[in-house]
Amino acid sequence: MDPKAYLQITMFIDADKRPAAAKVFFNYLQPFLGKIEGALTKELLAHDEDVQVIHGFDSLEHAKEYLSSNLFTKHVAPVLKPTWPVDLGIRLHTVT
Repeated sequence: MDPKAYLQITMFIDADKRPAAAKVFFNYLQPFLGKIEGALTKELLAHDEDVQVIHGFDSLEHAKEYLSSNLFTKHVAPVLKPTWPVDLGIRLHTVT
């Protein structure tokens, strides 16, 4: 199934903290895909100025629900927070 919605999280992470952030991505990749309702894909995009995680979902509703899930609020976000010098950029997209 192709994603019908995407959750894009942009993090402005200093270069020296990027390996720690990448480790979090890989540690939580399988729990995200296996336990989050509607989760289909997850990709890590690294740029010189930021790091983005693109999450693919079967619906916009499931993308929104992930942001309040235990996995995100109790596990992923707290572990990543020390690597963020500024707040996250969060965007939701639908596929038409």
